[in-house]
Amino acid sequence: MVKVILASLIIFLVLAAWVLVEHLYAAFAARHPELGPFRRNDGGCSCGSGSCERR
Repeated sequence: MVKVILASLIIFLVLAAWVLVEHLYAAFAARHPELGPFRRNDGGCSCGSGSCERR
């Protein structure tokens, strides 16, 4: 039983860390626009003046 709870806790912590890193990344990209466009979360890209053609 302890292993199940520990595994669930580890999975939750990894996902929470992932969300935190994504937030920090977006905040850093907003503060430093001179470093180029940041990767969007909706699956698009930021090439070609901020937009790409999807096929």
